[in-house]
Amino acid sequence: MAIALAPSSVGNQKEVNNNDNIIFLRNSFLIHFQNLKDPRIDRTKDHLLIDIIAISILAVISGSDGWKAIETYGKAKEQWLKTFLKLPNGIPSHDTISRVFQRLNPEEFAESFSSWINLIVQELGAEVISIDGKTLKQSYDRNSFQKSLHIVSAWANNNKLVLGQKKVDSKSNEITAIPALLESIDIAGNIITIDAMGTQKEIAKLIINKKADYILALKANQSKLHQQVKEWFEKAKNNEFFEIEYSCDEEVESGRTIYLFLLKYPL
Repeated sequence: MAIALAPSSVGNQKEVNNNDNIIFLRNSFLIHFQNLKDPRIDRTKDHLLIDIIAISILAVISGSDGWKAIETYGKAKEQWLKTFLKLPNGIPSHDTISRVFQRLNPEEFAESFSSWINLIVQELGAEVISIDGKTLKQSYDRNSFQKSLHIVSAWANNNKLVLGQKKVDSKSNEITAIPALLESIDIAGNIITIDAMGTQKEIAKLIINKKADYILALKANQSKLHQQVKEWFEKAKNNEFFEIEYSCDEEVESGRTIYLFLLKYPL
C-alpha cells in the first residue's frame, strides 16, 4: 500500500494541546507498529525499526519524494525527532532506509499503517470517506503482458488521508474490491460516498452493518432502480414535497446557478 497523506492531515475538528497531540501520535504509533516484523539480523540493527518507519512516514507527509529526501528531512529535524524517538545512532542513511523498506512485508506494513490512520481519523471525528477507483499511470508492462494496475482507495476528505487501498483483480472489477476495502477499515459514524459502480444492495448493506451512512450515485443503466427513484421524485414534486424531508442549496459555478436538492428517499 502506498503512503498517501497531505501536509494538512491534522484537522481542526478538535482543539487539543500540541503536547497532547504529540503524546497521542507517539503512543498510538508505537502500539500499531509494534508487531511489524524487523527483516534485519541483529548485528545489522544500528537503528531501531520504529525510528526508521516514523522518520519515513513523517518525511512523506512533509513532501519528501525519495530515500535521499527522507534522510535530508531526518537530519534537518533531528533535534525535534529526538523528543519522541530514541535515535541511538542518529539519523539512518538513505541506503539503510531503502534496504529496510525493500525487505519489509508489505501486507504487514499496510495493516499497521491502516490501523494507525483509522485511529487518528476516529480521534479527529466524523468524516466523509470517498471510495474511488483509479488506474495507475505507467503501471502497464508491455514486455510481461501485465495490464495496468487498478486500485480502489478510501479517501478521508476532511483530513486528507488515504485510509486504505485494494488492488482490483485483473479478472474482476471494482464491485468485488469495494467490499474488501470497506471490511479492512473502520467506517463507523462516517459517511461513505461511492460512484454508480458501487450502487449495489450488498455494498449498501455492508455499510449499514458497519454503522456508517452512505451516498451512492445512480445512473440510468440501473434501469429498474433508476425508474423507481425517477417516479418517486416526480410524485414528490407534484405534491410539493409534502411531508418529505429535504434541503436545497444554491451554488454558482462557471456563471451557472446550480440547485442541489437533498431528499430522504424511503428505500
